[in-house]
Amino acid sequence: MVPKGKAHLHDYVVVDNEGVAEGVQRLVMRAPALAAELMGGQFVNVAVPGDPSHLLRIPLAFSAADAAAGTVELEFAVVGEGTRRLAAMAPDQGATVVGPCGNPWRVGEGQGRSVLVCGGIGVTPIVACARMLVAAGVVFDVVVGAGTAAKLWGTDELEALGAGRVVVTTDDGTAGRKGFTTDALADLLASGSYGMVYTCGPEVMMRGVARLCAEAGVACQVSMERMMTCGFGACNTCNVPAAKGGYLSVCMDGPVFDAEEVAW
Repeated sequence: MVPKGKAHLHDYVVVDNEGVAEGVQRLVMRAPALAAELMGGQFVNVAVPGDPSHLLRIPLAFSAADAAAGTVELEFAVVGEGTRRLAAMAPDQGATVVGPCGNPWRVGEGQGRSVLVCGGIGVTPIVACARMLVAAGVVFDVVVGAGTAAKLWGTDELEALGAGRVVVTTDDGTAGRKGFTTDALADLLASGSYGMVYTCGPEVMMRGVARLCAEAGVACQVSMERMMTCGFGACNTCNVPAAKGGYLSVCMDGPVFDAEEVAW
């Protein structure tokens, strides 16, 4: 099947590869044509060399694409054999990557102050969203959640991008406030005026964020996480139920959706 959309096959070479938190890896790849095309919220499908029996690519979000340098920065959770091999790749090693895949965050000039809410590795596309907001002149606050302080990543990057407030929550209270990102978001929505909320993370968290936004009358965009086996709409393994009936394809219709499009 011919891939749908505007994704292309690119060669990549690893520039840097290091751990940035417990179980979280940052890989910087050089892929100039890809870096020039990517928009925040889209994803890439990465081939990992080393095991010919591993036929599937790994779909990953990115936090930065530098067209001038020709590089793409990916942060990902090391959770299986494929991501372990990816985390072990050394500089100057490479393979191929397909992208840009999916649809990006939607950012409008003058849309009003925004809130970014992320949990776990969902911080990766949220950092990319923050870069888009900066470029559009939109001010924003952030809620970053993690299980524990050792697994926390992204707060320094978001502060450096100019976030007005960065609220940290951890399940065990080892960093920031103990509790859930949704509790912190509820406080922000009650105390300020916001035009948009962007969120990515565990589905139970995004469901809560979508509910809070609906109650507050604030628009919300969600980046859905599913196992995107093929990445171009052929296998239907990444479908999510649609609020209007039927299903939506995360890899082709998303990964970014308006929260009200999804049947939570």
